[in-house]
Amino acid sequence: MKKTATLGWALVSVLLVGFLTGCTDHRNASPSVLAQIARSFTLRSVDENGVTVYTRGSANNIRPGYSKFLLDLSKPPMATYREFDANTFIASNWQVIDDKRLILSGLTPQPSGSNGTLEFTINSISATELVLTTATVSQKTGGLTNRYTLTAQ
Repeated sequence: MKKTATLGWALVSVLLVGFLTGCTDHRNASPSVLAQIARSFTLRSVDENGVTVYTRGSANNIRPGYSKFLLDLSKPPMATYREFDANTFIASNWQVIDDKRLILSGLTPQPSGSNGTLEFTINSISATELVLTTATVSQKTGGLTNRYTLTAQ
């Protein structure tokens, strides 16, 4: 009987130690890019080929229409993308690849020259800001590469 009780306590001890060492404090762990990006964003600023063309609140914007820009990823798998000219596109799917690329696909209507897909490089992401660069040049901005600094709504 004593041998069985000792074996039982040993088993409980091993399980308890295994459980406690397997627990991690996730309060300080950074959330995944996917979890951080699944929100709605508006523009803080836009650079076209390195030239700042829009800054929220500035009276000297080259492209003031960017105040209408919206990227809403808050209802996966769908997304809403509104450009500076107020054209709005609905994506039937969006995905993040390798924490470095954001792809909007199944866009309706299809943006010019996109075949219904837009791709962005994720430059950085934090709790309040997302910085994206277009993976291909924009026909609407004259063949320029756009860098968007967005803030979460």
